[in-house]
Amino acid sequence: MQSYTIGQAARLLGVSPDTARRWADAGRVATHRDEGGRRLIDGRDLAAFSVELAKTGGEEDTSYTSVRNAFPGIVTAVKLGDVAAQVEIQAGPHRLVSLLTREAVEELGLEVGMEATARVKSTNVHIDRA
Repeated sequence: MQSYTIGQAARLLGVSPDTARRWADAGRVATHRDEGGRRLIDGRDLAAFSVELAKTGGEEDTSYTSVRNAFPGIVTAVKLGDVAAQVEIQAGPHRLVSLLTREAVEELGLEVGMEATARVKSTNVHIDRA
């Protein structure tokens, strides 16, 4: 059976190696050591854990996206229309404004004062709740 290092498991789960290590330390996923002393996770255990994680979520929500220009910040304004909405995020010195549907704003639960990440690809700005 294939085993995975903590780093490999982290990549497969979409989290940092530190997060995968914390989960292993907390006993959320079983590990064993190889002859070199590296901690490994059996493939079957990792598969079961990944299914559980997808159902319950981790300590860090993971977003899978192709958008690489991320601006974490704070929501400074939300203007709701009947169908559309405007959300402003202050990310350091950058003010980003996104036009999106009212439904998306409501699903994300976006409100002034909460953390959010603006992701920019081409001419579109996507908002991820932090």
